[in-house]
Amino acid sequence: MKKLVFITATVALIASGAVAQQADGTNAATGMVGGAATGAIIGGPIGAGVGAVVGATLGGALTPPPPEVVTYVQQQPAPPSVVVQQPIAVGKPIPETVMLTPVPDNPTYAYAVVNEQRLIVEPKSRTVVQVIN
Repeated sequence: MKKLVFITATVALIASGAVAQQADGTNAATGMVGGAATGAIIGGPIGAGVGAVVGATLGGALTPPPPEVVTYVQQQPAPPSVVVQQPIAVGKPIPETVMLTPVPDNPTYAYAVVNEQRLIVEPKSRTVVQVIN
């Protein structure tokens, strides 16, 4: 019974963020389906519900930046590359030691060059949203 109460509380907390973060719904829908499948395997029907909400939240949060942001970052002179030991991947945060340069016309995004790769980052969470090669 405690497990059910905990899972229900977790779903309620995550669901509020999931609704707020879904911009166009495509990434959220993909995340929801993947999360539900994984959750069902691990936790049965309740796990499917939790997985769907978590997947939707993560999928909605990783909406790719608009083309004008990508073009801006590609055209800017590259700041010095910072070397970090951890792997750099979309959806993962970058270390606090990496200095971010804001995108002037779209403060939702910033960029940095890490391990010789240009990254577009969501500055509040420092999460990588796109790697530009």
